[in-house]
Amino acid sequence: MNSAPPPPRRRNSLLERAVERYGFQPGVGLRPGGSSPVSAPMAVAPEVAPVPARAPEPIDRVRLAERGMLVPGGAVSTLAEEFRLVKRQLLAARGAGGRPLSVLVCSAHPDEGKTFCAVNLSLSLAAERDWEVLLVDADFAKPDVPDTLGLPAGPGLLDALADPSVDLESCIIPTDVPHLSVLPAGTRSDSDTELLASERARALLDRLEQAQPRRLMLFDSAPVLAASTASALAEHVGQVLMVVRADRTGESDLREAVALLDGCETVQLLLNAVSLQPRGHRFGSYYEAEEEA
Repeated sequence: MNSAPPPPRRRNSLLERAVERYGFQPGVGLRPGGSSPVSAPMAVAPEVAPVPARAPEPIDRVRLAERGMLVPGGAVSTLAEEFRLVKRQLLAARGAGGRPLSVLVCSAHPDEGKTFCAVNLSLSLAAERDWEVLLVDADFAKPDVPDTLGLPAGPGLLDALADPSVDLESCIIPTDVPHLSVLPAGTRSDSDTELLASERARALLDRLEQAQPRRLMLFDSAPVLAASTASALAEHVGQVLMVVRADRTGESDLREAVALLDGCETVQLLLNAVSLQPRGHRFGSYYEAEEEA
């Protein structure tokens, strides 16, 4: 009798391959040396009147498809399965410090795929039944999240930080994708880093958490080595997801960028633009085969 073939080897996720490629250890301690900073006491957010319900805005699914991104309600694909793995690891790592239900998505340099990953990860997380996902456009110099999703621009985070009369909840755009909302960047300011580092920023983020206890916030940040806002935002989140472009990001730049994010204890790497040699079936092919049967 022939023996049964060995079970197939589990395919590493893009997060795990990034760790192997760049020699980092996953989770806590990715930055070189140094002790964890002591957070300032959190300001108590005052009670505010409830915001009237806003009609959901439709996501431009055609635009997402044209850009090679996840399409809500679309067929399961290789890309969808990759981001399922990514979100599982992010959800498993929540609570490591800072705001447990908040993730900063960034990269070392521009054009390394951070907005692509932030939007796709938000769409994947919105499919979860237990979370309300808020995607925050925090790339204030080049805000691209509303345009990517086909949503209208409007007042956002910077407006509420600069003007106490602006209610942050009223700036949030609900979408026709269940469990997904978007907070625009708002009016550009020359003091964006200082506004993010202020106690008002901490109080406003406290208020966002208190308004929706199951709200999971993702911040699409400016590149770390191109703008200082990412470093300021890192002090407000529970973990950082650093997008690493496989064919472009150098190890020295990556280590320099991670060192600037020392306000957050947990940094994970997401390998983007990976060229894979075909070795049998990949993610998504299982579902395709089922549909063809």
